[in-house]
Amino acid sequence: MNVVDMHCDTIAELYRNHQAGGNASILENNLHIDLKKMKKGDYLLQNFALFVHLGRTERPFDCAMEMADVFFTEMEAHKDKIGIVRKWSEIEENRAMDRMSAMLTLEEGGICQGEISLLRDFYRLGARMMTLTWNFQNELGWPNRTETVEGRTRFLPDTEHGLTEKGIAFLEEMERLGMIIDISHLNDAGIWDVFKYTKKPFVASHSNARTLASHPRNLTDKMIRALADRGGVAGINFCASFLRDHDENGMEPSYSYCRDMVAHMKHMKQVGGIGCIGLGSDFDGIGSTLEMGDCSGMQMLADEMSREGFKTGEIEAVFYKNVLRLYKELL
Repeated sequence: MNVVDMHCDTIAELYRNHQAGGNASILENNLHIDLKKMKKGDYLLQNFALFVHLGRTERPFDCAMEMADVFFTEMEAHKDKIGIVRKWSEIEENRAMDRMSAMLTLEEGGICQGEISLLRDFYRLGARMMTLTWNFQNELGWPNRTETVEGRTRFLPDTEHGLTEKGIAFLEEMERLGMIIDISHLNDAGIWDVFKYTKKPFVASHSNARTLASHPRNLTDKMIRALADRGGVAGINFCASFLRDHDENGMEPSYSYCRDMVAHMKHMKQVGGIGCIGLGSDFDGIGSTLEMGDCSGMQMLADEMSREGFKTGEIEAVFYKNVLRLYKELL
């Protein structure tokens, strides 16, 4: 079963390794994703995010460009196995050559520092998807709220702070360019502003169903239904905290089971239909232990879907066809 995954943080991990003097490679490493594991997992396309933590750098644009250098250097070194894609036809060309595809994406709109010219520069570089926020307020909008009580941090929905005027301008330019808007990490009010101020489909690249796991990083049923009506796709996130709530003792879940991922798929299918579901693993950005181990074990998830009653056509839709349909329309 082919795999198209809308989100991973592998490039950020390779960047950190290189900054520390290491020589980890995209070909083979001890992370969730490398090319050998991807080949074993039957990957067709992987989105590789440039993830910049605003709390750890005073130069987010420069940091993102340094990560981009890692991305291009690694991909060019192994272009016999994987090819960078900027448009739909290049995905088809790679598939015809039995070569995997890599799409450059951005996780944290703050790397543009509020400058639309920098957004266009990232597009020229090849970035084709961007989250407007991560876990910090930036020039474009807000994430959901956090609250610390007795040393324990809780995440709460923010329904008050919509996108800024700059954020709305970024939406318009992203639609004009053909850069896919990603609402993962955006707060509730900001998500509804995206629906209000856009016309094209967009994605929640790595977000689950809030009805099953109450973390506000997940989507409400109303959001899932609206995203489906727009023709968008939500990628199932493999992080345990977005799959299950804390237990009765307040302990955060630490193990990611395939059955929990499938439970979210079942709920999303009931709410928005099979066409709004994709994969957004968040590989190399999650700390929980994965039942499938790493990306080489992706077919375990397909097997679990089959056991839970999903038909072959539905599994294909979730694993790659829904996202490819959206890419064909927007890229």
